[in-house]
Amino acid sequence: MSTRINSQSSQILDIQPLSIHIGALVDGIDLTMPLSEDHVALLKKALLEWKVLFFRDQFLSHQQHIDFAIQFGRPTPGHVVFGGDETYPEIYSIAKERRANRNRGLAALRPWTGWHTDITAAINPPWASILRGDVVPPYGGDTQWTNLAAAYTSLSQPVQKFIENLMAEHRLDAGEASLASMHPLVCVHPETQEHVLYISPSFIKSIVGLKPHEGQKILEMLWEQAIRPEYTVRFKWEPGSVAFWDNRSTAHLAPADIFDSEFERQFYRVTLVGESHTAVSGESSRSIVGKPISAIVPSTIS
Repeated sequence: MSTRINSQSSQILDIQPLSIHIGALVDGIDLTMPLSEDHVALLKKALLEWKVLFFRDQFLSHQQHIDFAIQFGRPTPGHVVFGGDETYPEIYSIAKERRANRNRGLAALRPWTGWHTDITAAINPPWASILRGDVVPPYGGDTQWTNLAAAYTSLSQPVQKFIENLMAEHRLDAGEASLASMHPLVCVHPETQEHVLYISPSFIKSIVGLKPHEGQKILEMLWEQAIRPEYTVRFKWEPGSVAFWDNRSTAHLAPADIFDSEFERQFYRVTLVGESHTAVSGESSRSIVGKPISAIVPSTIS
């Protein structure tokens, strides 16, 4: 059932949930134009509730993409390790790379392979990501997201109590630009106060204080829990589609099927500066390697 919301402007937002736990399609808004304060507040409220918002037919330029993003926070460099566009440093290009995919060790693939939350190896991972489809294949290339708060809530209380006192090491190895941090395995969302199972399979390497084989078994159990279908939503991209998600309560899976096709796929992303995380006990994230992600001073909204 959709929710129609009248705002102070003449536009009416139509928010259509796409699954029980995560994901909503938003209609009745033009992201190429500056938003009213009311619309910003309504979208933020919907984002906190549904974790990821989807928009159709939003044909944004790089500058319009940035202009939309800065209404919700401060943009990071396109990628803190790999950089961004020369003209628009906030923009990170996400293109199809067949060679990297074909060289993967297939024996290492597991059900949670590829699932991740953006840049969790940083002490202050981006709090949000905004991705737009530019060159979109006619089929294939869908992206999935999962609600990590719902995944935590459905764990048994003994398991919840055990893992909420643990820290995990997240790492991104990239030579001198490498990042590593320790984050709580269960984080308290700073706005909703939800307890979130903060596990990013692509970046988390170990549980602090546990023996390697102990930590690996626990992580595998939690990764399996996190990607259960009932906590997920799958989005079919179209040209002009935009996804806006909360990195503090979600993980997502970039598509792999596209590498088995001849279709091209070109997307662009902007991320917003976040803060370090807090455990149920009040303990904060700790940096191991690398500096905090800083903001880029954006140009004025056009």
